[in-house]
Amino acid sequence: MRQAVMIEPGKIAMGEAEEPVAGPGQVRIRIQRIGVCGSDIHVFHGEHPFVTYPLIQGHEYAGVVDELGEGVTGIKLGDKVTATPQEVCGRCPPCERGQYNACEELKVRGFQAPGCAQDFFVTEADKIIMLPDDFQPEQGAFVEPVAVAAHSTGRAGDLAGKNVVVSGAGTIGNFVAQACKCRGAAKVLIADVSDYRLEVANAVGVDATCNVTKEPLADAALRVFGERGFEVGAEVAGVEASLDALVAGIGKGGTLLIVGVFGDRPAVDMSVVCEHELTVKGSMMYRHEDFEQAVKWIASGEVQTDPLVSKHFAFEDFDKAYAFIDDEGDKAMKVMIDFE
Repeated sequence: MRQAVMIEPGKIAMGEAEEPVAGPGQVRIRIQRIGVCGSDIHVFHGEHPFVTYPLIQGHEYAGVVDELGEGVTGIKLGDKVTATPQEVCGRCPPCERGQYNACEELKVRGFQAPGCAQDFFVTEADKIIMLPDDFQPEQGAFVEPVAVAAHSTGRAGDLAGKNVVVSGAGTIGNFVAQACKCRGAAKVLIADVSDYRLEVANAVGVDATCNVTKEPLADAALRVFGERGFEVGAEVAGVEASLDALVAGIGKGGTLLIVGVFGDRPAVDMSVVCEHELTVKGSMMYRHEDFEQAVKWIASGEVQTDPLVSKHFAFEDFDKAYAFIDDEGDKAMKVMIDFE
């Protein structure tokens, strides 16, 4: 079978490998589509702190069941599927209390464990997420990033009737904004420095946008929400100035979600957090139920994915996908790798 191996930063070797076989309790998937995410880009540029080379990427994917291992039930050949990419210990305190997404020995396929950038991929049956028969491969590959949004917004508590600001309009920020509307938010304002990404946010129906290089977030919040302001802020950009603006602008008693990955340790005005009695919640990846919620939202059309697809590349042109992302910059939202 074909396989793409990143042998070092910036260098992908295309080769052949032996087809894996589904063992007891396992499922083999014929991969149809892989999505390239921001973390993959960091790996390509040698900027991810928790990977070693060589490695096989691929954790956002969709395919069809090709082989069933002994003892697998409830899944049949030809089913459309994706799967959760975490490998967890099941023994540490977070795992024991059900927070296995924060496992103390967490490995993520495509990063600390081999991913699915190959024609066939084997995973455990309990990681399989069933997809509707009418799902397109692109929709299946989007389930993983939508699950990030499902998990993070679920940690915000009841969003019904609340005003929300999402800072960062990349793929994850876009889906967080859409997920907030799915959960009943009154109005959602999304902020970014890219007009293109804000146009995509408009295309999927986000209530309002703000380019913070042209309009301060505080002014935009007043324009959109009036004197009431906003009760929930989601930091998805991983930028200190973004976090500062949310801390300064959110209403007293509000909730801050930290979804973005910060390269440097940000400074936070904890006196405001204390005096305004803000709740700050981190969000780490997702759990099985978040994948299932993501499938429901995509299937119902409540979360739109098509406007985020920037370009498709054939599997053999994996390296060209990264060149495109580098060249396009903020205009590259989601690049898909096609296996067929």
